[in-house]
Amino acid sequence: MSETHVLALDLGTGGPKAAVVSSSGRIDASAFEPVGLQLLEGGGAEQDPEEWWKAASAAARRALEHSGVAPEEIAGIGVTAQWSGTVAAGSDGRPLRPAIIWMDSRGAAAVRRQVRGRLNALGYGVGHVARWVRITGGAPGLSGKDPVAHILWLRDNEPDVYEATHCFLEPVDWLNQRLTGRFAASHDSIALHWVTDNRRPGRVRYDSKLLAMAGLDRAKLPDLLPTGTLVGELCGQAASELGLPEGVPVVTGTGDVHSAAVGSGAIADFDAHLYIGTSSWISCHVPFKRTDVLRNVASIPAGLPGRYLVADEHETAGACLELLRKVVLGRASDGSYPSYEELDRVAGSVEPGSGRVIFTPWLNGERSPVDDHTIRGGFHNLSLATSQEELVRSVYEGVAYNSRWLLGAVERFTRRRFDELAFIGGGAKSDLWCQIHADVLGRRIRQVRDPVLANVRGAAMLTLLALGIVGTAELHGMVEVSALYEPDAANARAYGELYAEMVNLYRKTKAIHRRLNGASEG
Repeated sequence: MSETHVLALDLGTGGPKAAVVSSSGRIDASAFEPVGLQLLEGGGAEQDPEEWWKAASAAARRALEHSGVAPEEIAGIGVTAQWSGTVAAGSDGRPLRPAIIWMDSRGAAAVRRQVRGRLNALGYGVGHVARWVRITGGAPGLSGKDPVAHILWLRDNEPDVYEATHCFLEPVDWLNQRLTGRFAASHDSIALHWVTDNRRPGRVRYDSKLLAMAGLDRAKLPDLLPTGTLVGELCGQAASELGLPEGVPVVTGTGDVHSAAVGSGAIADFDAHLYIGTSSWISCHVPFKRTDVLRNVASIPAGLPGRYLVADEHETAGACLELLRKVVLGRASDGSYPSYEELDRVAGSVEPGSGRVIFTPWLNGERSPVDDHTIRGGFHNLSLATSQEELVRSVYEGVAYNSRWLLGAVERFTRRRFDELAFIGGGAKSDLWCQIHADVLGRRIRQVRDPVLANVRGAAMLTLLALGIVGTAELHGMVEVSALYEPDAANARAYGELYAEMVNLYRKTKAIHRRLNGASEG
Protein backbone atom coordinates (compact mmCIF):
# COMPACT_ATOMS: atom_id res chain seq x y z
CA MET A 1 0.00 0.00 0.00
CA SER A 2 1.25 3.52 -0.79
CA GLU A 3 1.92 5.70 2.21
CA THR A 4 0.39 9.07 3.02
CA HIS A 5 2.76 12.04 3.28
CA VAL A 6 2.64 15.36 5.12
CA LEU A 7 4.80 18.47 5.04
CA ALA A 8 6.20 19.64 8.38
CA LEU A 9 7.88 22.97 9.14
CA ASP A 10 10.09 23.58 12.19
CA LEU A 11 11.14 27.18 12.82
CA GLY A 12 14.17 27.07 15.11
CA THR A 13 16.17 30.07 16.24
CA GLY A 14 18.82 29.30 13.63
CA GLY A 15 16.25 28.97 10.87
CA PRO A 16 13.46 26.73 9.58
CA LYS A 17 13.63 23.08 8.62
CA ALA A 18 11.11 21.49 6.29
CA ALA A 19 10.51 17.77 5.91
CA VAL A 20 8.31 15.46 3.89
CA VAL A 21 7.32 12.64 6.26
CA SER A 22 5.46 9.42 5.57
CA SER A 23 2.69 7.89 7.67
CA SER A 24 5.24 5.38 9.04
CA GLY A 25 7.37 8.23 10.39
CA ARG A 26 10.04 7.98 7.69
CA ILE A 27 11.57 11.33 6.71
CA ASP A 28 11.80 11.11 2.93
CA ALA A 29 13.56 14.45 2.54
CA SER A 30 14.42 17.50 4.62
CA ALA A 31 15.96 20.90 4.05
CA PHE A 32 17.20 23.77 6.19
CA GLU A 33 17.57 27.50 5.58
CA PRO A 34 19.42 29.78 8.03
CA VAL A 35 18.03 33.10 9.26
CA GLY A 36 19.66 35.99 11.09
CA LEU A 37 19.41 36.98 14.73
CA GLN A 38 19.86 40.51 16.01
CA LEU A 39 20.95 40.96 19.62
CA LEU A 40 20.30 44.47 20.93
CA GLU A 41 21.40 46.50 23.92
CA GLY A 42 19.38 46.05 27.07
CA GLY A 43 18.67 42.35 26.45
CA GLY A 44 16.91 42.61 23.09
CA ALA A 45 16.71 39.64 20.69
CA GLU A 46 14.81 40.00 17.42
CA GLN A 47 14.30 38.25 14.09
CA ASP A 48 12.52 39.20 10.87
CA PRO A 49 9.30 37.19 10.33
CA GLU A 50 9.42 37.89 6.60
CA GLU A 51 12.85 36.25 6.56
CA TRP A 52 11.33 33.29 8.43
CA TRP A 53 8.69 32.93 5.75
CA LYS A 54 11.09 33.22 2.80
CA ALA A 55 13.42 30.67 4.37
CA ALA A 56 10.55 28.29 5.24
CA SER A 57 9.19 28.52 1.69
CA ALA A 58 12.61 27.80 0.18
CA ALA A 59 13.20 24.86 2.52
CA ALA A 60 9.74 23.44 1.78
CA ARG A 61 10.27 23.61 -1.97
CA ARG A 62 13.63 21.87 -1.70
CA ALA A 63 12.30 19.15 0.57
CA LEU A 64 9.37 18.50 -1.75
CA GLU A 65 11.64 18.34 -4.78
CA HIS A 66 14.09 15.93 -3.15
CA SER A 67 11.37 13.70 -1.69
CA GLY A 68 9.95 12.65 -5.04
CA VAL A 69 6.46 13.04 -3.58
CA ALA A 70 4.08 14.89 -5.90
CA PRO A 71 2.72 18.13 -4.40
CA GLU A 72 -0.86 16.95 -4.83
CA GLU A 73 -0.07 13.92 -2.66
CA ILE A 74 0.66 16.02 0.44
CA ALA A 75 -2.24 15.30 2.82
CA GLY A 76 -1.60 18.06 5.33
CA ILE A 77 0.79 20.63 6.80
CA GLY A 78 1.97 20.92 10.40
CA VAL A 79 4.13 23.61 11.97
CA THR A 80 6.25 23.83 15.10
CA ALA A 81 8.40 26.78 16.13
CA GLN A 82 10.55 28.40 18.75
CA TRP A 83 8.22 29.16 21.62
CA SER A 84 7.67 32.24 23.82
CA GLY A 85 8.01 34.81 21.04
CA THR A 86 5.84 37.68 19.85
CA VAL A 87 4.93 38.90 16.37
CA ALA A 88 3.00 42.18 16.25
CA ALA A 89 0.80 41.61 13.19
CA GLY A 90 -1.39 44.08 11.32
CA SER A 91 -4.89 43.28 10.11
CA ASP A 92 -3.41 41.77 6.94
CA GLY A 93 -1.15 39.50 8.99
CA ARG A 94 2.02 41.34 8.00
CA PRO A 95 4.51 42.01 10.81
CA LEU A 96 4.65 45.64 11.93
CA ARG A 97 8.19 45.26 13.31
CA PRO A 98 10.74 42.48 13.88
CA ALA A 99 9.59 39.61 16.07
CA ILE A 100 10.65 39.65 19.72
CA ILE A 101 11.91 36.14 20.45
CA TRP A 102 12.31 33.94 23.51
CA MET A 103 15.77 35.30 24.35
CA ASP A 104 14.55 38.89 24.77
CA SER A 105 14.50 40.19 28.37
CA ARG A 106 13.72 43.87 27.80
CA GLY A 107 10.27 43.44 29.35
CA ALA A 108 11.63 42.36 32.74
CA ALA A 109 10.97 45.70 34.45
CA ALA A 110 7.49 46.00 32.94
CA VAL A 111 6.38 42.52 33.95
CA ARG A 112 7.81 42.89 37.46
CA ARG A 113 5.78 46.06 37.94
CA GLN A 114 2.69 44.37 36.54
CA VAL A 115 2.72 41.31 38.80
CA ARG A 116 3.38 43.11 42.09
CA GLY A 117 0.69 43.65 44.68
CA ARG A 118 0.35 45.18 48.13
CA LEU A 119 1.78 42.03 49.72
CA ASN A 120 4.48 40.26 47.71
CA ALA A 121 6.24 36.92 47.78
CA LEU A 122 8.99 35.91 45.35
CA GLY A 123 8.31 39.12 43.41
CA TYR A 124 4.57 38.51 42.90
CA GLY A 125 1.49 39.86 44.57
CA VAL A 126 0.37 37.08 46.90
CA GLY A 127 -3.22 36.96 45.67
CA HIS A 128 -2.14 37.28 42.05
CA VAL A 129 0.36 34.44 42.04
CA ALA A 130 -2.10 32.14 43.81
CA ARG A 131 -4.67 32.65 41.05
CA TRP A 132 -2.10 32.33 38.27
CA VAL A 133 -0.82 29.03 39.60
CA ARG A 134 -4.29 27.65 40.30
CA ILE A 135 -5.76 28.57 36.90
CA THR A 136 -2.85 28.38 34.46
CA GLY A 137 -0.30 26.17 36.18
CA GLY A 138 2.34 28.92 36.20
CA ALA A 139 2.87 32.67 36.14
CA PRO A 140 4.67 35.23 33.95
CA GLY A 141 8.42 34.80 34.35
CA LEU A 142 10.20 37.66 36.08
CA SER A 143 13.06 37.46 33.56
CA GLY A 144 10.87 39.24 31.00
CA LYS A 145 11.14 36.53 28.36
CA ASP A 146 7.47 35.49 28.14
CA PRO A 147 5.08 37.02 25.56
CA VAL A 148 3.27 38.99 28.27
CA ALA A 149 6.53 40.87 28.97
CA HIS A 150 7.15 41.40 25.25
CA ILE A 151 3.70 42.92 24.80
CA LEU A 152 4.01 45.14 27.86
CA TRP A 153 7.40 46.36 26.64
CA LEU A 154 5.90 47.26 23.26
CA ARG A 155 3.02 49.06 24.96
CA ASP A 156 5.44 51.14 27.02
CA ASN A 157 8.23 51.70 24.47
CA GLU A 158 6.61 51.52 21.03
CA PRO A 159 3.04 52.74 21.61
CA ASP A 160 2.44 53.40 17.90
CA VAL A 161 3.24 49.77 17.07
CA TYR A 162 1.14 48.58 19.99
CA GLU A 163 -1.91 50.58 18.90
CA ALA A 164 -1.56 49.48 15.27
CA THR A 165 -1.28 45.80 16.17
CA HIS A 166 -4.31 43.77 15.19
CA CYS A 167 -3.07 40.60 16.89
CA PHE A 168 -0.04 39.51 18.88
CA LEU A 169 0.95 36.01 17.74
CA GLU A 170 3.41 33.33 18.78
CA PRO A 171 5.86 32.53 15.91
CA VAL A 172 4.07 29.23 15.19
CA ASP A 173 0.68 30.95 15.06
CA TRP A 174 2.02 33.69 12.79
CA LEU A 175 3.28 31.04 10.36
CA ASN A 176 -0.13 29.37 10.43
CA GLN A 177 -1.74 32.75 9.75
CA ARG A 178 0.53 33.13 6.74
CA LEU A 179 -0.47 29.65 5.56
CA THR A 180 -4.24 30.03 6.03
CA GLY A 181 -5.06 33.72 6.57
CA ARG A 182 -6.59 32.88 9.96
CA PHE A 183 -5.59 34.53 13.26
CA ALA A 184 -5.69 31.71 15.82
CA ALA A 185 -3.72 29.99 18.56
CA SER A 186 -4.03 26.47 19.91
CA HIS A 187 -4.67 25.53 23.53
CA ASP A 188 -1.00 24.60 23.88
CA SER A 189 0.68 27.39 21.88
CA ILE A 190 -1.00 30.13 23.95
CA ALA A 191 0.08 28.72 27.33
CA LEU A 192 3.09 30.99 27.97
CA HIS A 193 0.89 34.08 27.84
CA TRP A 194 -0.39 32.89 31.25
CA VAL A 195 -3.91 34.21 30.66
CA THR A 196 -5.81 30.97 29.98
CA ASP A 197 -7.68 28.56 32.24
CA ASN A 198 -5.73 25.33 31.76
CA ARG A 199 -7.43 23.20 34.41
CA ARG A 200 -9.06 21.06 31.71
CA PRO A 201 -6.62 20.55 28.82
CA GLY A 202 -9.43 19.96 26.35
CA ARG A 203 -11.38 23.12 27.39
CA VAL A 204 -8.80 25.90 27.58
CA ARG A 205 -10.20 29.44 27.46
CA TYR A 206 -9.13 33.00 28.22
CA ASP A 207 -9.73 34.14 31.80
CA SER A 208 -10.84 37.77 32.16
CA LYS A 209 -9.23 38.24 35.58
CA LEU A 210 -5.91 36.84 34.37
CA LEU A 211 -6.02 39.16 31.37
CA ALA A 212 -6.49 42.13 33.69
CA MET A 213 -3.74 40.95 36.03
CA ALA A 214 -1.33 40.57 33.09
CA GLY A 215 -2.33 43.90 31.54
CA LEU A 216 -3.22 42.27 28.21
CA ASP A 217 -6.04 43.27 25.88
CA ARG A 218 -8.13 40.29 24.76
CA ALA A 219 -9.01 42.13 21.54
CA LYS A 220 -5.33 41.95 20.50
CA LEU A 221 -4.97 38.21 21.15
CA PRO A 222 -5.94 35.37 18.79
CA ASP A 223 -9.01 33.17 19.09
CA LEU A 224 -8.31 29.73 20.55
CA LEU A 225 -8.63 26.37 18.82
CA PRO A 226 -8.45 22.92 20.45
CA THR A 227 -5.10 21.17 20.23
CA GLY A 228 -4.84 18.72 17.35
CA THR A 229 -7.49 20.27 15.12
CA LEU A 230 -7.45 22.14 11.81
CA VAL A 231 -6.65 25.84 11.54
CA GLY A 232 -7.86 25.97 7.96
CA GLU A 233 -6.75 25.34 4.41
CA LEU A 234 -3.66 26.50 2.56
CA CYS A 235 -4.48 29.82 0.92
CA GLY A 236 -3.63 30.74 -2.66
CA GLN A 237 -0.63 32.99 -2.08
CA ALA A 238 1.03 30.62 0.38
CA ALA A 239 0.32 27.65 -1.88
CA SER A 240 2.08 29.38 -4.75
CA GLU A 241 5.13 30.19 -2.62
CA LEU A 242 5.41 26.68 -1.17
CA GLY A 243 4.78 24.89 -4.45
CA LEU A 244 1.66 23.11 -3.21
CA PRO A 245 -1.96 23.06 -4.37
CA GLU A 246 -4.41 25.39 -2.67
CA GLY A 247 -6.66 23.85 -0.02
CA VAL A 248 -4.23 21.49 1.74
CA PRO A 249 -5.37 21.11 5.40
CA VAL A 250 -3.23 22.97 7.97
CA VAL A 251 -3.15 21.62 11.54
CA THR A 252 -2.87 23.68 14.74
CA GLY A 253 0.80 24.31 15.48
CA THR A 254 2.85 23.66 18.60
CA GLY A 255 5.79 25.15 20.42
CA ASP A 256 9.11 23.37 20.06
CA VAL A 257 8.89 21.70 23.48
CA HIS A 258 5.61 20.03 22.48
CA SER A 259 6.79 18.72 19.11
CA ALA A 260 10.14 17.60 20.55
CA ALA A 261 8.40 15.43 23.14
CA VAL A 262 6.54 13.60 20.40
CA GLY A 263 9.47 13.48 17.97
CA SER A 264 11.67 11.97 20.69
CA GLY A 265 9.35 8.97 20.88
CA ALA A 266 8.76 9.70 24.60
CA ILE A 267 4.98 9.47 24.38
CA ALA A 268 3.97 7.78 27.63
CA ASP A 269 3.56 9.70 30.88
CA PHE A 270 6.91 10.10 32.73
CA ASP A 271 8.93 8.95 29.68
CA ALA A 272 11.46 11.80 29.72
CA HIS A 273 13.54 13.42 27.01
CA LEU A 274 16.52 15.78 27.03
CA TYR A 275 16.78 18.36 24.26
CA ILE A 276 19.94 20.29 23.44
CA GLY A 277 19.79 22.80 20.63
CA THR A 278 20.47 26.50 21.02
CA SER A 279 18.66 26.16 24.35
CA SER A 280 17.84 23.00 26.28
CA TRP A 281 15.22 21.40 28.51
CA ILE A 282 14.17 18.16 30.18
CA SER A 283 10.51 17.28 29.81
CA CYS A 284 7.93 14.52 29.78
CA HIS A 285 4.17 14.10 29.56
CA VAL A 286 2.40 13.94 32.92
CA PRO A 287 -1.21 13.23 33.99
CA PHE A 288 -1.56 16.36 36.14
CA LYS A 289 -1.40 20.16 36.26
CA ARG A 290 1.16 21.24 38.83
CA THR A 291 3.53 24.16 39.45
CA ASP A 292 6.88 24.61 41.17
CA VAL A 293 7.17 28.39 41.43
CA LEU A 294 10.54 28.27 43.18
CA ARG A 295 12.21 26.33 40.37
CA ASN A 296 10.17 27.70 37.44
CA VAL A 297 8.79 24.31 36.38
CA ALA A 298 5.15 23.74 35.46
CA SER A 299 2.93 21.34 33.56
CA ILE A 300 0.94 22.89 30.72
CA PRO A 301 -1.34 21.66 27.91
CA ALA A 302 0.62 19.33 25.63
CA GLY A 303 0.64 18.94 21.86
CA LEU A 304 -1.11 15.61 22.36
CA PRO A 305 -4.81 16.37 22.92
CA GLY A 306 -5.96 16.03 26.52
CA ARG A 307 -2.45 15.68 27.95
CA TYR A 308 -0.08 17.83 30.02
CA LEU A 309 3.64 18.42 29.42
CA VAL A 310 6.39 19.57 31.78
CA ALA A 311 7.70 23.02 30.80
CA ASP A 312 11.12 24.36 31.82
CA GLU A 313 14.14 25.73 29.98
CA HIS A 314 17.85 26.42 29.96
CA GLU A 315 18.55 29.56 27.97
CA THR A 316 21.82 28.44 26.38
CA ALA A 317 23.25 24.97 25.73
CA GLY A 318 24.32 24.39 22.13
CA ALA A 319 24.78 28.14 21.95
CA CYS A 320 27.75 27.67 24.29
CA LEU A 321 29.53 25.66 21.60
CA GLU A 322 28.88 28.50 19.17
CA LEU A 323 30.56 30.94 21.56
CA LEU A 324 33.43 28.48 21.94
CA ARG A 325 33.87 28.12 18.16
CA LYS A 326 33.51 31.72 17.13
CA VAL A 327 34.73 33.76 20.10
CA VAL A 328 37.07 31.63 22.21
CA LEU A 329 38.76 29.60 19.44
CA GLY A 330 38.12 31.89 16.48
CA ARG A 331 38.89 31.46 12.80
CA ALA A 332 41.64 29.30 11.37
CA SER A 333 44.10 30.70 8.84
CA ASP A 334 41.70 29.76 6.03
CA GLY A 335 38.91 31.81 7.64
CA SER A 336 36.88 28.82 8.84
CA TYR A 337 35.70 28.08 12.36
CA PRO A 338 36.35 24.70 14.01
CA SER A 339 33.73 22.13 13.07
CA TYR A 340 31.61 20.36 15.68
CA GLU A 341 33.39 17.13 14.75
CA GLU A 342 36.72 18.81 15.51
CA LEU A 343 35.40 20.05 18.86
CA ASP A 344 34.32 16.49 19.68
CA ARG A 345 37.78 15.18 18.83
CA VAL A 346 39.55 17.81 20.94
CA ALA A 347 37.20 17.37 23.91
CA GLY A 348 37.58 13.60 23.71
CA SER A 349 41.36 13.87 24.02
CA VAL A 350 41.09 15.17 27.62
CA GLU A 351 40.37 13.19 30.77
CA PRO A 352 36.90 13.67 32.31
CA GLY A 353 36.84 16.68 34.62
CA SER A 354 38.79 19.00 32.27
CA GLY A 355 41.61 19.51 34.74
CA ARG A 356 38.97 20.73 37.24
CA VAL A 357 38.08 23.68 35.02
CA ILE A 358 34.36 24.48 35.34
CA PHE A 359 32.38 26.25 32.63
CA THR A 360 29.11 27.85 33.69
CA PRO A 361 26.78 28.04 30.65
CA TRP A 362 24.55 30.97 31.62
CA LEU A 363 25.30 33.16 28.61
CA ASN A 364 21.84 34.73 28.42
CA GLY A 365 20.61 34.39 31.99
CA GLU A 366 18.62 31.36 33.11
CA ARG A 367 14.99 30.26 33.46
CA SER A 368 14.98 26.91 35.27
CA PRO A 369 15.66 25.88 37.99
CA VAL A 370 16.31 29.58 38.69
CA ASP A 371 14.58 32.48 36.94
CA ASP A 372 17.50 34.91 36.70
CA HIS A 373 18.07 37.04 33.61
CA THR A 374 21.21 38.76 34.97
CA ILE A 375 23.40 35.72 35.73
CA ARG A 376 26.25 35.14 33.25
CA GLY A 377 28.61 32.32 32.42
CA GLY A 378 32.33 31.86 32.26
CA PHE A 379 35.36 29.63 32.75
CA HIS A 380 36.37 29.06 36.37
CA ASN A 381 39.47 27.68 38.08
CA LEU A 382 41.83 28.47 35.21
CA SER A 383 45.58 28.31 35.80
CA LEU A 384 48.71 28.81 33.73
CA ALA A 385 48.65 25.05 33.17
CA THR A 386 45.13 25.05 31.67
CA SER A 387 45.12 23.75 28.11
CA GLN A 388 42.91 24.67 25.19
CA GLU A 389 41.68 21.08 25.13
CA GLU A 390 40.52 21.38 28.73
CA LEU A 391 38.63 24.58 27.92
CA VAL A 392 36.82 22.82 25.08
CA ARG A 393 35.83 19.80 27.15
CA SER A 394 34.74 21.99 30.06
CA VAL A 395 32.03 23.52 27.86
CA TYR A 396 30.58 20.06 27.11
CA GLU A 397 30.71 19.19 30.80
CA GLY A 398 29.34 22.55 32.00
CA VAL A 399 26.23 22.16 29.87
CA ALA A 400 25.82 18.63 31.27
CA TYR A 401 26.18 19.93 34.86
CA ASN A 402 23.40 22.38 34.08
CA SER A 403 21.30 19.49 32.75
CA ARG A 404 21.84 17.68 36.06
CA TRP A 405 20.72 20.77 37.97
CA LEU A 406 17.52 20.81 35.94
CA LEU A 407 17.04 17.04 36.19
CA GLY A 408 16.86 17.33 39.97
CA ALA A 409 14.13 19.95 39.69
CA VAL A 410 12.13 17.95 37.14
CA GLU A 411 12.37 14.70 39.09
CA ARG A 412 11.27 16.54 42.23
CA PHE A 413 8.38 18.01 40.24
CA THR A 414 7.24 14.66 38.81
CA ARG A 415 7.97 12.85 42.10
CA ARG A 416 9.82 10.04 40.43
CA ARG A 417 13.27 9.09 39.21
CA PHE A 418 13.93 8.77 35.49
CA ASP A 419 16.09 5.74 34.71
CA GLU A 420 16.50 6.74 31.07
CA LEU A 421 16.18 9.88 28.93
CA ALA A 422 15.72 10.11 25.17
CA PHE A 423 18.32 12.58 23.83
CA ILE A 424 17.43 14.81 20.87
CA GLY A 425 18.50 18.06 19.23
CA GLY A 426 21.79 18.93 17.58
CA GLY A 427 23.70 18.14 20.77
CA ALA A 428 22.57 14.52 20.58
CA LYS A 429 24.54 14.04 17.35
CA SER A 430 27.71 13.99 19.49
CA ASP A 431 28.48 10.51 20.85
CA LEU A 432 30.84 12.19 23.31
CA TRP A 433 28.12 14.49 24.66
CA CYS A 434 25.78 11.50 25.00
CA GLN A 435 28.33 9.71 27.18
CA ILE A 436 29.17 12.84 29.21
CA HIS A 437 25.46 13.32 29.94
CA ALA A 438 25.09 9.68 30.95
CA ASP A 439 28.05 10.04 33.34
CA VAL A 440 27.04 13.43 34.78
CA LEU A 441 23.32 12.62 35.14
CA GLY A 442 23.85 9.04 36.27
CA ARG A 443 21.11 7.97 33.87
CA ARG A 444 20.95 5.83 30.72
CA ILE A 445 20.86 8.02 27.60
CA ARG A 446 18.80 6.89 24.60
CA GLN A 447 20.23 8.58 21.50
CA VAL A 448 17.39 9.06 19.01
CA ARG A 449 18.16 8.53 15.33
CA ASP A 450 18.36 11.77 13.33
CA PRO A 451 18.09 13.77 16.58
CA VAL A 452 18.32 17.15 14.89
CA LEU A 453 15.08 16.34 13.05
CA ALA A 454 13.12 15.42 16.19
CA ASN A 455 11.05 18.63 16.21
CA VAL A 456 10.08 18.49 12.56
CA ARG A 457 9.37 14.75 12.92
CA GLY A 458 7.18 15.52 15.92
CA ALA A 459 5.26 18.17 13.98
CA ALA A 460 4.64 15.63 11.22
CA MET A 461 3.51 12.96 13.72
CA LEU A 462 1.07 15.40 15.33
CA THR A 463 -0.23 16.31 11.87
CA LEU A 464 -0.80 12.66 11.00
CA LEU A 465 -2.57 12.22 14.34
CA ALA A 466 -4.81 15.27 13.83
CA LEU A 467 -5.77 14.07 10.36
CA GLY A 468 -6.72 10.63 11.74
CA ILE A 469 -4.06 8.85 9.67
CA VAL A 470 -2.34 7.34 12.73
CA GLY A 471 -3.40 6.79 16.34
CA THR A 472 -1.61 7.73 19.55
CA ALA A 473 -0.63 4.11 20.20
CA GLU A 474 1.38 4.08 16.95
CA LEU A 475 3.51 7.15 17.69
CA HIS A 476 6.21 5.56 19.87
CA GLY A 477 7.04 2.96 17.21
CA MET A 478 7.62 5.66 14.58
CA VAL A 479 10.87 6.83 16.25
CA GLU A 480 14.10 4.83 15.94
CA VAL A 481 16.97 4.70 18.47
CA SER A 482 20.63 4.87 17.39
CA ALA A 483 22.43 3.86 20.60
CA LEU A 484 22.22 3.53 24.38
CA TYR A 485 24.83 5.05 26.71
CA GLU A 486 25.30 3.71 30.23
CA PRO A 487 26.81 5.80 33.07
CA ASP A 488 30.45 5.14 33.94
CA ALA A 489 30.58 4.90 37.74
CA ALA A 490 34.17 6.18 38.02
CA ASN A 491 33.41 9.28 35.93
CA ALA A 492 30.16 9.87 37.82
CA ARG A 493 32.06 10.17 41.12
CA ALA A 494 34.49 12.75 39.69
CA TYR A 495 31.69 14.71 38.09
CA GLY A 496 29.64 14.80 41.29
CA GLU A 497 32.09 17.10 43.05
CA LEU A 498 32.43 19.44 40.06
CA TYR A 499 28.65 19.61 39.62
CA ALA A 500 28.22 20.66 43.25
CA GLU A 501 30.76 23.44 42.77
CA MET A 502 28.99 24.66 39.61
CA VAL A 503 25.78 25.14 41.62
CA ASN A 504 27.85 26.81 44.34
CA LEU A 505 29.30 29.19 41.75
CA TYR A 506 25.77 30.35 40.93
CA ARG A 507 24.97 31.00 44.57
CA LYS A 508 28.22 32.87 45.18
CA THR A 509 28.19 35.01 42.02
CA LYS A 510 24.52 35.81 41.40
CA ALA A 511 24.69 39.04 43.39
CA ILE A 512 27.79 40.14 41.51
CA HIS A 513 26.12 39.49 38.16
CA ARG A 514 22.98 41.27 39.26
CA ARG A 515 25.03 44.36 40.08
CA LEU A 516 26.89 44.13 36.76
CA ASN A 517 23.92 43.34 34.49
CA GLY A 518 20.78 44.37 36.35
CA ALA A 519 19.59 47.68 35.05
CA SER A 520 16.78 49.18 37.14
CA GLU A 521 14.00 46.67 37.65
CA GLY A 522 11.46 49.48 37.82
